[in-house]
Amino acid sequence: MASLSDSEYHDRSSQAMDALTEYFEDLGDELENDNYDVEYSSGVLTLKLATHGTYVINKQPPNKQIWLSSPFSGPERYDYDQEKKTWFCRHKDESLGTLLSREVSEALETDVVVPIN
Repeated sequence: MASLSDSEYHDRSSQAMDALTEYFEDLGDELENDNYDVEYSSGVLTLKLATHGTYVINKQPPNKQIWLSSPFSGPERYDYDQEKKTWFCRHKDESLGTLLSREVSEALETDVVVPIN
């Protein structure tokens, strides 16, 4: 994967974090579930799914990555793949959006498609 410039990284990662925050806040409004909570502060997004655990997603500017801590699959690092135009994990061979869609769908027992690139 080609490296992003600092400016490109900040633009792409901010767009991704904003999209995730907005999507998960809207999803919480639809679910009307007291055990669901979303918080975004200082580049860190926390998604609490009650008994299913907590996701932490944050920007890592020194590495030009987005890091994920999942209660299901554990920690992982995502680089921006300019060819695929998405945040992608080479180790899992999957995008951040794909992983979040699958895991959150299973946890909430509803179809979720996380719109992130």
